[in-house]
Amino acid sequence: MFLPLAFLNGDAKSFFGPVNISLFLSFLKIGAILYGSGYVLFAFLDSELVAHGVISRQQLIDAIAIGQFTPGPVFSSVTFIGFQVNGISGAVISTIGIFLPSFVFVALLSPLLKKMRSNKLFTTFLNAVNVASIALILVVCYQLGRDSISGWQTILIAVCSAIILFRFKQVNSAFIIVGGAVVGYLLLLV
Repeated sequence: MFLPLAFLNGDAKSFFGPVNISLFLSFLKIGAILYGSGYVLFAFLDSELVAHGVISRQQLIDAIAIGQFTPGPVFSSVTFIGFQVNGISGAVISTIGIFLPSFVFVALLSPLLKKMRSNKLFTTFLNAVNVASIALILVVCYQLGRDSISGWQTILIAVCSAIILFRFKQVNSAFIIVGGAVVGYLLLLV
């Protein structure tokens, strides 16, 4: 297999450089402890990356929008973040880091799954983790809303988006994002 020499020299921006190693370890940790909806991911990204200054809150919000707009799991936001931090190699290494634990856990736990489901204590534990996941999602929604909805324009877009979302339950979120972008652009012109 051919690897370009830049991937082997250990420079900060190279594939095996400290930036990518840090990205890989951060996303490996998040992938290993993440449970529940993919939206819980944003709380982990906020505490792991925004709090340590790796990305800004605005970059996190942009990554969430990209994750919503693109097909596939919400985890695609991680690929976008990796790209923001270190280009293509950051995107690749971040994606591997976030998904690797789930593949390993499925392979290891698959034989034990039937026993785990029949255990009352384990079922109760998982129910408690589900409640915690929902609470985390609500906290992240509140924080992102507080940071994003600041002027009358963003309030108008948020209210209209909520009305459309709850009135027409089958609407694709991509249409809401594109519509919000168009309305936001038009409101900037006012």
